[in-house]
Amino acid sequence: MTETTAATWLTQEAYDRLTEELTHLQTDGRKEITDRIAAARDEGDLKENGGYHAAREEQAKQEARIRELQAKLRNVQIGTPPDDGVVEPGMVVTALVAGDEMTFLLGSREIAGSADIDVFSPTSPLGAAIHGHKVGDTTSYEAPNGRQIPVEIKAASPFQG
Repeated sequence: MTETTAATWLTQEAYDRLTEELTHLQTDGRKEITDRIAAARDEGDLKENGGYHAAREEQAKQEARIRELQAKLRNVQIGTPPDDGVVEPGMVVTALVAGDEMTFLLGSREIAGSADIDVFSPTSPLGAAIHGHKVGDTTSYEAPNGRQIPVEIKAASPFQG
């Protein structure tokens, strides 16, 4: 697997939730939008039909979400990452970032679901800087203003949901 096709780590619960959402959007969701477009089309002049244009816009957003979910679910890793102290997707990390202690999940927002935890992508500046490091390591990343932000990893454990 190459870096550009790295698997998205998901809990079983997150995987089930996303699969259910995809199924709904591809079946009932598409039918609902099609019915709304047809009903709005029956109202007459499409140029000045706000309901028609709103339904078409919602259809485009729904199709984009379907493509996003298909891409995420095409290349997933389900389960719990190893509890070896190495920072990787699916881990809850506690780190000193510019002197302030932060606790966050490294991974997809889809993993956290309704959990009240900050999430950083492994491709974000902070996520990329700490990915692969171990507890006790010190690293840094470049902020948008060009400043180097120091990071010390204090703890890393698998996300439990």
